Amino acid sequence: MGAVRTSLRRTPVLLGPAFVAAVAYVDPGNVATNLTAGAAFGYLLLWVLVVANAMAVVVQYLSAKLGLVTGQSLPELLRERLGRRTRLAYWAQAELVAAATDVAEVVGGAIALHLLFGISLPLGGAIVGVVSMALLVVQSRRGQRPFEFVIIGLLAVIVVGFLAGLVVAPPDWAAAAGGLVPRFAGTETVLLAAGMLGATVMPHVIYLHSALARDRHGGGHPPAVLGRLLAATRWDVGLSLAVAGAVNIAMLLLAATSLRGAPGTDSIGGAHAAIAASLGAGIGTIFAVGLLASGLASASVGAYAGASIMGGLLRTRIPLLARRAITLAPALAVLVLGADPTRALVISQVVLSFGIPFAVLPLIRLTGDRSLMGSFVDPPALRAAGVAIAAIVCTLNAVLIVLTVTGMG
Repeated sequence: MGAVRTSLRRTPVLLGPAFVAAVAYVDPGNVATNLTAGAAFGYLLLWVLVVANAMAVVVQYLSAKLGLVTGQSLPELLRERLGRRTRLAYWAQAELVAAATDVAEVVGGAIALHLLFGISLPLGGAIVGVVSMALLVVQSRRGQRPFEFVIIGLLAVIVVGFLAGLVVAPPDWAAAAGGLVPRFAGTETVLLAAGMLGATVMPHVIYLHSALARDRHGGGHPPAVLGRLLAATRWDVGLSLAVAGAVNIAMLLLAATSLRGAPGTDSIGGAHAAIAASLGAGIGTIFAVGLLASGLASASVGAYAGASIMGGLLRTRIPLLARRAITLAPALAVLVLGADPTRALVISQVVLSFGIPFAVLPLIRLTGDRSLMGSFVDPPALRAAGVAIAAIVCTLNAVLIVLTVTGMG
């Protein structure tokens, strides 16, 4: 306990868990959506990213708070409250969501390797899988803190990769400011905004963040220490998602500034080609490196989240590397069968959308339960914000699913 009190005087020492979770907000799925929005509609939908990031800050803080106050992860708490059959069904949908997320991350990394080295997509996917396994070895053998450092390092590469283009071609800041005014320009922008906002809150990192915070800081702290830990967690969440939000906004600004109206920007490969043509091969390479770091980091975090979900809901654990090999199979199958990689990214986001209510709604319910949270129960303002976010996310994801299915038909 003394060590915890000492570290509380140095808030930076406590930072890290939220930076691992934040990687999910800059995964290849976000890259595809943000570039499409900027290239097609300029700065119009910038406000969507600002709102989405604010929502993510609240949700991720509530998840971390739940783990710290209760000493249990969200999946563990759900296990105690669900019957056996319901628990198995709940676990199945959570695993399906984790697998869909993994498809996007591995496919995105494979695209990056193809852009950088001309490697075939199936081989690139296998390489991403092997490297992500190596990153998980760090977590398994060295513990959470070294894993956090590795992920934060990859996040730094992502930041450089996606912000470098803005240094070469700064946006029109006055026009960009106009994009902060909420508005649409037809049905297509509504659909795109639903995809950007509704699919921002990632269910697997909602489950994971509660475990990350608990495992990093422990449980059973007295109220005074717990209050300080929560204060440090607010900094952790705020700073990490400020970074993730800046990256997402930078991608849209880059596309709006340099890719507006360019052909082929509806795919990551086409956007990379347009960036290289507009800003030079060097910036194109840096962008591809950022995309690769995004795929590697998010794939590792996704596998970590899947293990946390299984362990919490079923109290069953298999070796993390064995689990990674199993969950890699669907992504490799997509690449081997020759499916359009960008379309695979889009479909994976739709599948992911089904799982968001199952993570957000229980989280809001639990953090608002005084019998569970005690004096750290959500205050009225925070609870109202959580309920509003849950309603918005669920509504927009329903819209996204309906419009996507209709469009596919």
